[in-house]
Amino acid sequence: MHPRLTELDWAPTRIGEISLRRRLEPTTKIEVYEVKLGDEYLMSSLFTVAEEELARLTLAALPNAPLDVVVGGLGLGYTARAALADTRVRSLIVVEALAPVIDWHRRELLPQARTLTADPRAALVEGDFFALLRDGTGFDPAAPDRRFDAILVDIDHSPVNVLDPTHADLYTPAGLRRLGGRLRPGGAFGLWSDDAPDEAFLGVLRQCFVAATAHVVTFANPLTGGTSANTVYVATAG
Repeated sequence: MHPRLTELDWAPTRIGEISLRRRLEPTTKIEVYEVKLGDEYLMSSLFTVAEEELARLTLAALPNAPLDVVVGGLGLGYTARAALADTRVRSLIVVEALAPVIDWHRRELLPQARTLTADPRAALVEGDFFALLRDGTGFDPAAPDRRFDAILVDIDHSPVNVLDPTHADLYTPAGLRRLGGRLRPGGAFGLWSDDAPDEAFLGVLRQCFVAATAHVVTFANPLTGGTSANTVYVATAG
């Protein structure tokens, strides 16, 4: 008999206890992988459309090739794998603050993990995305001043609902300008949000970039029998 729920890994981290679980979803009868931080659900393989669209929509804003890309937040790997599916991507650096999350992929505890870990274009870097941006260390350990064609971020729930108070400064004009300074001319910044489009945040983006758009990404929700939505912000640099 298939176990209803299996905890694949658990580890303490600086922001709380994180766990990876696999369970049989009774509604869909499919295997679901979930990440929890304490008692709070962070992500689920049941809902991945917007995470993949984060990569697709942001890279679609770039006409040039080849592309060097940074992903802030590894999670279950859907954004990173969607980026690698774009044949223009020459290199991909995934910055993840929590070592256990990187370990899950390297141990192949997650389906399709090898698609990411075995791709020679991809590198997994343990580090605090926000701190690396704030202190000027940069995202490439071998080249602190390196710039990129795209930076995709899926870490916080939304610009106003952050996992850690130290993340909040990214969503200010100063933080977004720092991020823009890590982009090549014409580069793009993409951000996932669990909330509806925030006009105030769009206004801040438009102060710092030449253009910014909020894309509403809808997807079927088998738990409710209806549809749900996330937001993907895409901003392009001058």
